[in-house]
Amino acid sequence: MSPKNVSSDGSAKNGLLTPGRIVVAVIAVLAIVFICVNTGKVTIRVIIPTVTMPLWLALLGVFLAGLVCGGYVFRRRRNR
Repeated sequence: MSPKNVSSDGSAKNGLLTPGRIVVAVIAVLAIVFICVNTGKVTIRVIIPTVTMPLWLALLGVFLAGLVCGGYVFRRRRNR
């Protein structure tokens, strides 16, 4: 067996600001800005009923649903 790569140099791989986290943060900020600037009323058909609501609320709902789905699909599995 090879030894685990244990380094104490504080490499960016295990740091708080990884490239992936930065990209996700930028996308999340852009999505929130997009939601905030779209404030008009819209009519949305949700399967059967038709609902009138502010566009930002509909966008926020879809954004949160995407976060939940993405978190479920890409969650890290623990070794048992």
